[in-house]
This record gives sequence, C-alpha cells and structure tokens, in this order.
Amino acid sequence: MPEADRTELDTQDDEFTSDLALLMEAAIAAGRIALGYFRQDPDTWYKDNNSPVSVADMEVDGYLSKTLHAERPQYGWLSEETMDDHNRLERQRCFIVDPIDGTRVFLAGGEDWTVALAVVEAGRPTVGVVYNPVRDQLYSAIAGRGAKVNGTPLTVSLTKSVSGASIVAPHRIAKQRELAAHGLVPAPYIGSLAYRIARVADGNLDVMCATKSPSDWDLAAADLLLEEAGGKLTDLSGQTLRYNKLQTRHPALVGAPESLLTEARDILKPFLSDPR
Repeated sequence: MPEADRTELDTQDDEFTSDLALLMEAAIAAGRIALGYFRQDPDTWYKDNNSPVSVADMEVDGYLSKTLHAERPQYGWLSEETMDDHNRLERQRCFIVDPIDGTRVFLAGGEDWTVALAVVEAGRPTVGVVYNPVRDQLYSAIAGRGAKVNGTPLTVSLTKSVSGASIVAPHRIAKQRELAAHGLVPAPYIGSLAYRIARVADGNLDVMCATKSPSDWDLAAADLLLEEAGGKLTDLSGQTLRYNKLQTRHPALVGAPESLLTEARDILKPFLSDPR
C-alpha cells in the first residue's frame, strides 16, 4: 500500500472493513500488473463500440476475477472486460470492476488512468476503491464511514458558487461560452471517469460531468467516494444512481459538492441533453 495507507483501516473489524482491505490489496496488485505494460506498446484491439482493449486490461481483469472470487465466491461479478454474468442479479452482493478505467489514456502513456473496484448491495456501493498506479494514489471509502486517499480523509471543496468553480468536462462541453459566462473555469480533461469523480471528492476539482452511457464499472467505486466526501453524483433529474441492475448503462451525469450541485446541473443540462 502507499506509505500513508499502511496504518490500520479501521478499528472496527467487520465485513465492510474486510471487503475494503481485500479491494485495496487487489487494486494495488492490479496496478502493478498494469504498470508492467505501461508505455510498452501492449497488443491492442477494438471492441464493437470502437473502444480499445489491450492485453493489459485482460490480464488485470483475469487477476482480479481469480483473486476476488477466491475470497468471496458468494459475491456476483460485473466487469467491463468479462462476459456479463446475469447470476449477479441474484446475489446479495456483487463486485463491480473496471480493470483499467481510461484505457485510451493508458495506451497513450498518460497518467490519469485507474483501477476501480466496488462492492454493491441493494443497488448502492458499500465499499469502493479507486487506485491511480502512476501517482500511487489509493482512494477508498466505506458507506457511512467517510472516504480517504492514502489514509487522509477526503472532503469536497468549500466553493459555494459556480462563479470561479473549476469543471472537468468533455471538450465539446468545456468550450461552451455559456459555461464561461456563469464563471465556470474548465480544467484539463481527465480520461478516467472514476478518477474525474475522485478528483472532485478530494477537493481538487469542483464540478465534473459525463455525457450519456457511462457504465456501472466506470462509476460505482467513485460514486461512493464522492458521497462520503460530502458530494453527490446524479443524473440530470437529480436521481441517485443504482447499480447491478440488468441495464448497466446510465444517462448523462453531474457530480459536485452538494452546495454546487443544483446550480451546476441546471447550467450543464442543456449541453448534456443535446445529442449532437
């Protein structure tokens, strides 16, 4: 683990802290596997939706599947790189996994990719981990107990107005003049959606958004981070997301500290609703 996270996870010895310890160790080991391929031009091909996948994604996915299933065989499994297991819908708890979130960034040699792991129960994450191996940042959260990065508690920014607030958004949205007119300040784009949300959770960014069709594995772990840090991730109607359903894709989303969320969502809604 990162040095700052080698302290005790929690004084409470229960199933949630046990799940968190499992996910943290697995994420770090998965990150090491991925780093072995990083900037090494790994074999790559494309899925039907034209998104890339590499031998690194598949090896990390295989490691996570074997490791997590061995420790929690009773949990369901949902991963970006594994054929959907509909038996997951019948399980009380389910692992939701993105072996490399931000594969395009990873293949381009950028730093903003992550391993994202969560346990979901009754549609919401109970435990979540987002790990950036290049920067050795280990984000973790347990529902109702707060969130941390490398052992330091997370809290969203204290910004109270969108005027002057930073936003990370897809390029076509970030360049809209209306955003600047409201005082929103575009930040450099982050290719990993999980990391985009985590950077709002740690207070380094104020607002993030995503266009329609993100999936459970992009969101579940980071959603919990943001919620436990004092923020919220919702769709454009203000609804909290539900995970491990038959349909794993979601509509356009906005995440921010609760003090900014309604105003930011109202500003972004016309652009996120636009199919162009």
